[in-house]
Amino acid sequence: MQSPVFTLENECQDCYKCVRHCHPKAIRIENGHAAVIPGACVACGECVRVCPARAKRIRRDVDRLPRLLESGRPVYASVAPSFVAAFPDWTLGRLAAALRSVGFAGVSETAHGAQLVSAATAEFLRDHPRGLWLSSACPASVDYVRKYHPALAPRIVPIDSPVLAHAKALRRAYGADAAVVFFGPCAAKKNEADRDPAALDLACTFPNLVEFLESRGVVEPPDEEAELALGPAQEGRLYSFEGGMNETLRDPAAPPARLLAVSGLAQIDRLCRASAPAEGAPVFVEMLACRGGCVGGPAMPPGGAAIDAIVRTGELAGEPRSSVGREVPVDVSHAFPAEAAEAAAPDETAIRQALATVGKYVPEDELNCGACGYETCRDFAAALLAGKAETSMCHTFLRKSFERKSSALVKYIPAGVVVVDSSLSIVESNHLFCEIMGGEALRIFETLGSLDGLDLDAIGFPFAPLLSSILENGGETTRFNQTLGDRVANVSVFCIARGRLAGAVVQDVTKGELQRETVARSARELIRKNVRVVQEVARLFGEHVAQSEILLNQIAGRFSAYGSDNPAPESEQEAVAAAAAARIAAAAAAGEPKK
Repeated sequence: MQSPVFTLENECQDCYKCVRHCHPKAIRIENGHAAVIPGACVACGECVRVCPARAKRIRRDVDRLPRLLESGRPVYASVAPSFVAAFPDWTLGRLAAALRSVGFAGVSETAHGAQLVSAATAEFLRDHPRGLWLSSACPASVDYVRKYHPALAPRIVPIDSPVLAHAKALRRAYGADAAVVFFGPCAAKKNEADRDPAALDLACTFPNLVEFLESRGVVEPPDEEAELALGPAQEGRLYSFEGGMNETLRDPAAPPARLLAVSGLAQIDRLCRASAPAEGAPVFVEMLACRGGCVGGPAMPPGGAAIDAIVRTGELAGEPRSSVGREVPVDVSHAFPAEAAEAAAPDETAIRQALATVGKYVPEDELNCGACGYETCRDFAAALLAGKAETSMCHTFLRKSFERKSSALVKYIPAGVVVVDSSLSIVESNHLFCEIMGGEALRIFETLGSLDGLDLDAIGFPFAPLLSSILENGGETTRFNQTLGDRVANVSVFCIARGRLAGAVVQDVTKGELQRETVARSARELIRKNVRVVQEVARLFGEHVAQSEILLNQIAGRFSAYGSDNPAPESEQEAVAAAAAARIAAAAAAGEPKK
């Protein structure tokens, strides 16, 4: 089954923001795209919240809901306490009416399960009066401890989460075949449903709830209200914000215990790394993966954790009261075994080798800038060794690599190159540019090694106005056969960053122009010679044809003096034949048709 949180690869923009915000670093970068590592992810949904491209998504399980409603089983909705902050225009009674109209057997508050969890937790603390104990209410924080602080897994109170306790209470009240669907702001509830489908049939988010109702034609809250299954909840509604669970555990008659609340995986991590108290009164820590509590969940609308939403939630909880002493009619015990997700830390040699691949050879090279998403360069090196990161994620390495390649390209390109900033001060240039410019530019470059910082006008570059125009308007242009002192050059001017950087490539074409001129002169001389030869041939050929014509006419005239009965002498016949042959040859040479 697909992980509760996943990535739409085509939408991922390679920004690494999800890596920076994922505390367990349960994200692998593959070919520049971020992919969730299912075994390492605790489904806190923080990456979903921060992804600017909305490439991180929570799995859509709502598509399975119609089949569940058509299964013949009675289906009950368990609605999280944060509903009142997510849907300020709805009441739970109107939601119950809406869901019952589209096939649900009933709607109940997950807060009922929360009250059972608090009551059972109070009993547990009474029977275990020493040491550190961690709450079991938030599945994301529980999984984080199990995976990343497995030594503390035995310190998790072995009691169901509120939704699992609620599902058991609903089946006790409405039959063992009842199906339970959770609606809330949480992605981690999907892990609970995946691990124990017999307890929780389906876990959907609040946006899924809206989508489902709209698909059934319900776009506005109905006017009528329906009764809630198990009736209205009370203090369990406080579970939706930080410290709410602790409020349900406060009771003067209860055994003394220090109650602490921590929200956000980073804070939970700091707590778990501290020394745990082993003696004295128990210390109970309410752990919530989302900052501020469930009202800050990944599927909550903006403003869900605002103070007015929290105050309204507290008001709906009614008069302050404790869950201590409440009856717990169902078995809510639950074991949370350790499930270590991290491999053994790499040794120092491997770390140094990994750092060397991104150009970090000494401690001074380790900037710990965090741009890659990892807190330190050493953490990034460990991620490289674990196959979770790529060298291209190191921005300093990428920038230096680009600068080296860019410098090499500028240095060895067979053309003059100059780059200027918005004030036309030189940012970068190569030796060939200075050779083409000659004079002061070449002297300065050979003395200082660069022209960086010099004003372009100071070296007499005649295309400074063109660069100013390109900086202002963008684009590019080329000027051919421009005169630069005693040289001829083609100049291409282009914008690199509009209003900030522009460049010019100057190609010396002086030798090419000289060669072309030499070839042109030779060609013109050859043409003149050929014309003279042709003219001479034509003159000589014309004289020859004229003489042949005269001779032929003379012979023809004499031949006509003889009749058929008095043929011409044989010598004269031969002369006529020779003349005719000469005429044919002359006509062929002149391109005339044979006669």
